[in-house]
Amino acid sequence: MGLSTHVLDTMHGTPAAGMAVALYTTDGEQATLVKRFVLNADGRSDGPLYDNHTLKAGTYRLVFDVAGYFKSRGVVLPEPNFLNKVSLDFGVAHTDQHYHVPLLVSPWAYSTYRGS
Repeated sequence: MGLSTHVLDTMHGTPAAGMAVALYTTDGEQATLVKRFVLNADGRSDGPLYDNHTLKAGTYRLVFDVAGYFKSRGVVLPEPNFLNKVSLDFGVAHTDQHYHVPLLVSPWAYSTYRGS
């Protein structure tokens, strides 16, 4: 299955439909943009970010535009925002396994884990 992500908006209790996300490969401090996408109505990308044939062992970064999403939902945020963009750096060791990176987020907190 490769690599996938989804985001749940814990403030509203819904998928984070419309949130902008960017995927990067990383090498130390250097990050290379792979793709930008917007989450669908289910808070997911429309397909896998990588399938098992194209996923490579290494390090990656997902950047979620949290403040932009909540502002688009009409949430009044303080300036500066407490959370603007949430960056998750993670490693892929076994390309034959599925790596799912969910994000649970509000304007003031987030959590993640390796999902299935």
